[in-house]
Amino acid sequence: MASSNNGDSHMKIVHGDYGYILEDVPHFTDYISNLPTYPNPLRLNPAYSVTKQYFVNMDDTVPQKVVAEKDSPRGVHFRRAGPRQKVYFKSDDVHACIVTCGGLCPGLNTVIREIVCGLSYMYGVNKVLGIDGGYRGFYSKNTVTLTPKVVNDIHKRGGTILGTSRGGHDTSKIVDSIQDRGINQVYIIGGDGTLRGASVIYEEVKRRGLKVAIAGIPKTIDNDIPVIDRSFGFDSAVEEAQRAINAAHVEAESVENGIGVVKLMGRYSGFIAMYATLASRDVDCCLIPESPFYLEGKGGLFEFIEKRLRENEHMVIVIAEGAGQDLFTEHMRDMSQKDASGNKLLQDVGLWISHRIKDYFARTNKMSITLKYIDPTYMVRAIPSNASDNVYCTLLAQSAVHGAMAGYTGFTSGLVNGRHTYIPFSRIIERQNKVVITDRMWARLLSSTNQPSFLNLKDIEDANKPEQPPTQLLEGKKCENLDEVRSETPSQVLEEDNSKEESGNKAENLDEVRSETPSQLLEEDNSKEESGNDPDQSMET
Repeated sequence: MASSNNGDSHMKIVHGDYGYILEDVPHFTDYISNLPTYPNPLRLNPAYSVTKQYFVNMDDTVPQKVVAEKDSPRGVHFRRAGPRQKVYFKSDDVHACIVTCGGLCPGLNTVIREIVCGLSYMYGVNKVLGIDGGYRGFYSKNTVTLTPKVVNDIHKRGGTILGTSRGGHDTSKIVDSIQDRGINQVYIIGGDGTLRGASVIYEEVKRRGLKVAIAGIPKTIDNDIPVIDRSFGFDSAVEEAQRAINAAHVEAESVENGIGVVKLMGRYSGFIAMYATLASRDVDCCLIPESPFYLEGKGGLFEFIEKRLRENEHMVIVIAEGAGQDLFTEHMRDMSQKDASGNKLLQDVGLWISHRIKDYFARTNKMSITLKYIDPTYMVRAIPSNASDNVYCTLLAQSAVHGAMAGYTGFTSGLVNGRHTYIPFSRIIERQNKVVITDRMWARLLSSTNQPSFLNLKDIEDANKPEQPPTQLLEGKKCENLDEVRSETPSQVLEEDNSKEESGNKAENLDEVRSETPSQLLEEDNSKEESGNDPDQSMET
């Protein structure tokens, strides 16, 4: 096999036979020589003694795509997560810290708990600190000592016991604090902005030649992080969203011409709205950022609302918070305002569209309606994770611990095709994961709600455009704060391409797109759908 750096300091590229490509993660040995290794303490752990094969083979990798044609190359792979036979830390020498950044998400406390318990129960590590209040907590707040006893039941609570914040990223101050405190393992839990900051921390740690493992655990309730199968907390969010949809349906069904409007999270990606709609079966129309729509005129939203009310005498509309932002007037759509993480502040599309629907029916005098608007955003964010997410959080946390102990750094742990892997930071933050409106999953939703697609031919052509090649991140750059990273790589903050590399064929004509049954016409091959291995039942974590 041949290896190369490919111009990206975060990613080692290994080429093998038949088109095999390994996008590897950094390791201490890449920049520190003559490091001693130690036998993995798991050899003596009774919990692992009954396991047939509890160490991961060093050559084990996981393919990014599992659907292949007969003559297609093997494609991109990632290093498989799990314990290694040799580790690069003595248990007594480990001084770890955990930080949570960005918005709340179900499962944060579970990840914190399992990192602490994993370090303690599997590797005998007793020194773990919690950084209070996000990135700025490294240099401006106190730390919290974390033990298995302290974190024992925190998974039953929503939020994060460590507190969180947006912004506050100062690379030099953060790495100075890490160095001054003698910390040698840093676990960072956050979304694309947080992990973009983590990649800069890794660069500075590497520049200083420090033996400090920087491990990330991707967190986004919107499920908009690429490469991985899903983000933790997403299942819980979809489940909780059902409560709001059910309430909207009850309200709408109880009156004549009742309309229930539910706004769900999804700044740039409509996954929560799409999956909650599919799970509910009570939704008549789902609107997401990836699929443009218009209000008035033939084939518009208002016409569809009229049609559905005449048929059923009630309807439920689910709208993602980032949908329809292009419909606001220029005065209302001041996109220069941003939060501390650099995200554009959005208008309240749920409230706006509710008013527009009321105004339309009042103006046209076609029928009298009763509209109820529900915004469950903070209820969804604040819940504890459900059983499925608790298990997933455990595996993500343990994978990160195994990776750090084995000397890997500058990586995130994530599920790829049902297998836990180590993924370079650059792949996680290069673009955002979005719903592909020419794929089968969106077609299934259209078939379920029987709503029009609201698309024109140009929208379909734009959706089918091939991906732009990934932008190289942070090449040779050292940043003092996260704003520098954002200004240097703006294309990665709001990348409009879909991260799944799965574009379908172009629609033949506009009439096909506007059909009442668009699911039959938009059936495109989704390489991720209907594929994947069963989750690994071996001791890979």
